Amino acid sequence: MPAQTRATATPLRLFNTAGPEDAVRTLLTCLHSTRWARRLAAHRPYPDAPALLAAADEAAYDLTPDDLAEALAAESLPALPEGTYAAAGTALRAAHAAYESRFGHVFVICLDGIPAAEALDRTLEGIRSRLANDPEEERAVAAEELRRLAGQRLRRALRGAGP
Repeated sequence: MPAQTRATATPLRLFNTAGPEDAVRTLLTCLHSTRWARRLAAHRPYPDAPALLAAADEAAYDLTPDDLAEALAAESLPALPEGTYAAAGTALRAAHAAYESRFGHVFVICLDGIPAAEALDRTLEGIRSRLANDPEEERAVAAEELRRLAGQRLRRALRGAGP
């Protein structure tokens, strides 16, 4: 694509016209499942952002246990908001350690629409309540949170704000 056209192209158009491996790399920043990313990249071009988001959502429902393990291995605990008290950081690290010990992977939560001032409380509340889940139930909850995170990240990328 010529430089002038690239400068005026929408993020969706850039995604639709990118090489297959570039498209996969972009998608992996949203959800680190190689099979999910390749599936979405293979079905390009998408007519509009809602079509891509719907396809991403549908593909995320089809994550296998191996896909889920791959995606969870690439996730990290949400960053603490600036100005968080040290005690809150300690509480979050302890809760996360208990979660990771119980389930064998990082805790994931989509905080889309949650005010920054409430993010820490919601994260701690989420970890504590989900520690009571059995492993199979938690795998389903984590998959749903990953699906929501992927959608949030993809929407951000389509706005041109990056993953």
